[in-house]
Amino acid sequence: MSARVDPIRLEILKNLFHSVAEEMGAALRRSAFSPNIKERRDYSCAVFDARGEALAMGDHMPVHLGSMPMSVAAALGTFPLAPGDVAMLNDPYAGGTHLPDITLVMPVYVAGSRKPQFYVSSRAHHADVGGAQAGSMALTQEIFAEGLRMPPVKLCRGATVDRDILALLLANVRTPEERQGDLTAQIAACRTGARRLEEIVGRYGLREVSTYAGHLLDYSDRMMRATLRRIRSGRYVAEDFLDDDGITPRPVRIRVAITVRGARARVDFRGSAPQCAGSVNAVEAITVSAVYYVFRCLLDEQVPATAGLLRPIEVIAPLGTVVNARPPCAVAGGNVETSQRIVDTLLRALARALPQRVPAASQGTMNNLSFGGIDPRTGRAFAYYETIAGGLGARPGRDGISGIHSHMTNSLNTPVEVLEQGYPVRVRRYHLRRGSGGTGRWRGGDGIVREIEFLTPVEASLLSERRRIGPYGLAGGSPGATGRNTLIRGGRSRELPSKISLRLECSDLLRMETPGGGGWGKPKR
Repeated sequence: MSARVDPIRLEILKNLFHSVAEEMGAALRRSAFSPNIKERRDYSCAVFDARGEALAMGDHMPVHLGSMPMSVAAALGTFPLAPGDVAMLNDPYAGGTHLPDITLVMPVYVAGSRKPQFYVSSRAHHADVGGAQAGSMALTQEIFAEGLRMPPVKLCRGATVDRDILALLLANVRTPEERQGDLTAQIAACRTGARRLEEIVGRYGLREVSTYAGHLLDYSDRMMRATLRRIRSGRYVAEDFLDDDGITPRPVRIRVAITVRGARARVDFRGSAPQCAGSVNAVEAITVSAVYYVFRCLLDEQVPATAGLLRPIEVIAPLGTVVNARPPCAVAGGNVETSQRIVDTLLRALARALPQRVPAASQGTMNNLSFGGIDPRTGRAFAYYETIAGGLGARPGRDGISGIHSHMTNSLNTPVEVLEQGYPVRVRRYHLRRGSGGTGRWRGGDGIVREIEFLTPVEASLLSERRRIGPYGLAGGSPGATGRNTLIRGGRSRELPSKISLRLECSDLLRMETPGGGGWGKPKR
């Protein structure tokens, strides 16, 4: 490190920037209306410099954080942001991920500055943004059926909410009060971040804070380069498959070739399947986010999560493939399911280079369940969304963890009490799926069984994976058990496909059995 950089001051500023992102997340969680944000914590917050480069990210959702810089870039490329302005967007083809993830971007002006010196951003998954099915996560074949699509627009102008923009949004969703409450919480999170950055500048001075922000980017860059140098130079190829796209039964290939040469790496997805008819298409932001996550996992956790980490890594995601789809492809599942399979494929390739560091495959799905209808208790519309945990892959020297969200999701479960109080449902079963983890010298973690009874008719959608192809084991370990979706109606059971939108009647039961993680190493006798 250069003698001109004080390492103590660098560490102080690193933690201050990170604490801003964390406090933003805490403000969002406390203020939000929906259980998806308050309980499951399906949100992310981050801090960016004057050029829109990430300086700090909260310990939130990896699938959000790695892709959020593209949303910030899209907003900054659309219009200037004056003091108090807040940009809003969710368009996957303009820096977003999928339509339920709404991103807000706010500039931070400090005393005496004529241009923003920082930007803060909050992203949250909204339980409904319109579309053909309640929950906006249906199995569709084009983005227009998935919900309201918003390019960057100004939600706030000079600290005042644009009522026309807000009215347009709320008129196209099933739960307008909840959506307004969650958006207001996101605005509050951004304003909290802006105040804290102003306080930091007031204490240390703009020149020093900006200088050390640049040093943080350089430091992250150097740490990633040092990590890449420890990987044996070579080309590491792997492929994995999605079960299907929900429309046709054909598996969908994800292929990657990671080339490491000294302090640089190229991640090439050529050979992956063309974009498909179903909603498992991923946009470029998702693919870059998965790459960011996997390579960040190779670092010590104390290395700051900044834009500098990606400087030595080149990502090639051919346009028109399932990892970089063109509009108007449906993309709801690309964010939640294909992102997981991209991670599995990247780790499988890196296992050839770092066999003693890479775990076996985790459950490889978020087991997305969304439903909505009219609550007979209130006569009002409701919409609900959740992801369900599964098994973590075994690691060299340690068993996998059971019943946990892994990789691109970092959310929690919705407590049974909250779910039953807020919605006309009853949770009949909720327990670990014993024996679903793959065997090996170290066993994969077990999945979960979650069975819900519906007390009123609903529209429901499932987007899930690993129902046909189990999570792989490594070094001789066996795969984890595949998942299963079951509808129980009138005492009769019917197995459901991994991806489906359907009508459920009163007293129907929906059971989701999630995959276990893969095992690692050959079992001892």
